[in-house]
Amino acid sequence: MKIKHLLLVFAIAATPLSHAQTTKTADVDSLGTVGHELMDDSDFTFTESQLGENDDLTADVIRITSNSNVYLNQIGWAWSGIWFKYRALDNSCSDTYMNGVQVNNPENGRFSYSTIGGMNDAVRNREDVSPFEANNFSFSGIGGGSNYNLRASQMPAGHKVTLSGANRSYTLRGMYSYGSGLSKDGWAFFGTVGYRWANMQTAAVKGTFYNSLSFFLSLQKVWGEKHSLNLAAWASPTERATAGATTDEASWLANDYLYNPNWGYQNGEKRASRVITNFEPSFLLTWDYNIKENMKLTTSAFLKWAEYKSTNLYYSGTNPKPDYWKRFPSYYYNVWGNGNGQNDDFDAFWSSYEKWQDERYRQINFDELYFANTQLNKIGADAIYWIEARHNDHLMTNLSSTYDWNFSKGQKWSVGVQLLSTRSSHYKTMDDLLGGQYFHNTNTHLVGDYQQTAAEAMYDVNHGYQRIVEGDRFGYDYNIWNQDVKLWTSFSMDKGIQHNYIAGRIGGRRMWREGFMCNGLFQNNSYGKSGIAHFLDGGLKMGSTINLGKGHAISAGVGYELKAPKSYVAFMCPEMNNDYVQNLRNEKVVSAELGYAISNKWLRLNLGGYYYYTHDGNDWQQFFNDDSHSFTYNSLNGIKKEYYGVELGIRLRITSSLDVVALGTYSEAKYIENTNVYWMNSNTTQINSDICYNKGMREGGTPLAAVSLGLNYRIKRWYLNVTGNYYDRMYLYYSPNMRYASTLKIRYNKDDVSEYDAPQQARGNGGFMLDASIGRQFQVAHHPLSINLQLCNLTNRRNITTGGYEQSRSNYSVKERVENSETQFVKDKERNYQFDKNPKKFYTLGFNFMLNVNYRF
Repeated sequence: MKIKHLLLVFAIAATPLSHAQTTKTADVDSLGTVGHELMDDSDFTFTESQLGENDDLTADVIRITSNSNVYLNQIGWAWSGIWFKYRALDNSCSDTYMNGVQVNNPENGRFSYSTIGGMNDAVRNREDVSPFEANNFSFSGIGGGSNYNLRASQMPAGHKVTLSGANRSYTLRGMYSYGSGLSKDGWAFFGTVGYRWANMQTAAVKGTFYNSLSFFLSLQKVWGEKHSLNLAAWASPTERATAGATTDEASWLANDYLYNPNWGYQNGEKRASRVITNFEPSFLLTWDYNIKENMKLTTSAFLKWAEYKSTNLYYSGTNPKPDYWKRFPSYYYNVWGNGNGQNDDFDAFWSSYEKWQDERYRQINFDELYFANTQLNKIGADAIYWIEARHNDHLMTNLSSTYDWNFSKGQKWSVGVQLLSTRSSHYKTMDDLLGGQYFHNTNTHLVGDYQQTAAEAMYDVNHGYQRIVEGDRFGYDYNIWNQDVKLWTSFSMDKGIQHNYIAGRIGGRRMWREGFMCNGLFQNNSYGKSGIAHFLDGGLKMGSTINLGKGHAISAGVGYELKAPKSYVAFMCPEMNNDYVQNLRNEKVVSAELGYAISNKWLRLNLGGYYYYTHDGNDWQQFFNDDSHSFTYNSLNGIKKEYYGVELGIRLRITSSLDVVALGTYSEAKYIENTNVYWMNSNTTQINSDICYNKGMREGGTPLAAVSLGLNYRIKRWYLNVTGNYYDRMYLYYSPNMRYASTLKIRYNKDDVSEYDAPQQARGNGGFMLDASIGRQFQVAHHPLSINLQLCNLTNRRNITTGGYEQSRSNYSVKERVENSETQFVKDKERNYQFDKNPKKFYTLGFNFMLNVNYRF
């Protein structure tokens, strides 16, 4: 390495950089978190911005692909700040592959981008396909698919240093990459290492921090023209504190849309209660065998061991969380004016308001929790406050082999097989007793019905009335096993003005639970292995593109699929027993889309429409049930949904230096029939059946309408982009419990209810955001130095909702009565605090920026 290169690197490192959260960079990076369990950080579409895309256009379009489709090519870049989800689909509907092997977690079907966070240069080489686009690595899902090429010889050769600063979830980032290229003796190496950092003083959201080290290594050996062997390994160990969703009342009282209740002070120092730690080392071995010039076999073996831990504050005494509903002013006085208030106390309202003006009151008081536990130590009693860690570890192996044959000009056949096995380990550990000595491994929701030392109240009868100290497992401990086999094939053919494509797959799945604790309520059905569930699934789809000449083309596709249920929805109460949910079956999916495209030297236009119909779907949720004072496990099955909408992307070249990009979508994603639900509480063995009046509920966590208009200007190595985005129809995740027939009967004090009694779904705020980016490339020591500054939300709109969820608690208190030997809940009195008017939300950052500097040599 030349001395001047080293001096330049040190000079850049000495430059004061500003402060990062989700990035709108050209980098695939960690996408942050939204805090609610239903909303995972990989739940929205993300693609690299095409700052340097090839502007050479052909006169005619034969294939409409995700690379040439303006809408698909730009939405991840333009709408990443709002957590946009492609067609409102869950991430599990999109398949992610690496060197042809699928890496989605089979338990929930999702791929988490955090596993490749901070290794941007290693994951740039990616092929994206739309749902009805031909490819040689998969039968892609209704959300499309991606295949990352991790072969060392395909990585850029040379050194690259990147330094970044921002005012988002992390404030500083540094990355270094090196690629050798393919040597004469057939060796290639590529490696990258990165680090992202923020502490509680610099992170954009108070009470959060970010620490993440990432590395990627790839080594390849090529023998002649036929054989190649590549070994890739990567990991991104991360520890980060997460923010929580909050109600509008809390945001108003704190005067902060980013108010975070998940932290507080301990001995005058800030401390977070919700900390996520994950480490997922992954290994991928790929053998490429070029049988003939037109024939290739690719075989990959994938291994990943994932350790994931999420902490949270729990209690068996008075709720210590600062956003507990009894701490709000609206608990004391009916602010809704609906005549339902009980015991209104205006003085208490203002007293609560004044307390909220003190930051220490609206955050966790760790000192008080320590004091309470240490006092209990003196009398030998259990701790009543603690921080527990929920673990979700998994060991995943997948063997994939794909055969490609271009048997004649314009005709290609691919066939592949995937063999996958996953063991997911779920358990809780005691992370911090907050000054306490111990507590016992008992179900506190049963105290009153049983003695604390009774076998029924124990989480693990095998260990009796067990004391729990820091580091011990308690509550639940079980494994979920998944074993899948998939066989798929596809055939594509160009004939005249047509490109035709057909693909099919068939597969099998089996799953089971293995419990390591004998739950007191299910002593004969919790310890050991469950029965094995088997499912056979498959699908067929076809598509065609017709070239109309002069750059015009139309495309169409149809498909039908049977999808085996994911194991995370398959068990009724996996934390307590081995039972599967009732009426578990394959989900059926009908899909169709139609598109029109124009492509010439000055205009690219893509207009499309799609329709998906799903039925016999399954969902599973767990939440605290206020009526029964216990956790409730809910299984919804027989779900019927419709997804449909229109998508438009336009790229208009004004001059050789200036173009305009316009994007738009209007979509619908909703339940079309009410759903059967089975539920049980954590303090009983009884399974209850009910109906959930969720007809008309929309998918949450994404705008169902969005438009964008951007200007791109390039001249003499300068790049300037200005983009305005408008988002609308943002729904929050709905609460099934608020819409159960039994809940509505209590709420309205009547025996007969219908879907018209169900509350309207809560919505978030849409709005307009203005973003800009400016970049310049220089030549320093005959090598490129690039500087890019991104300015997001220039109008500082802070009240735009990025996601959230309805609360599942009741607006009323209940009392019990016994009729015909059955316990029933009946309404006691209406509360001042209205849970259905206080959904919890996440909001976008205000004005934020990111500065990137990189140097290649």
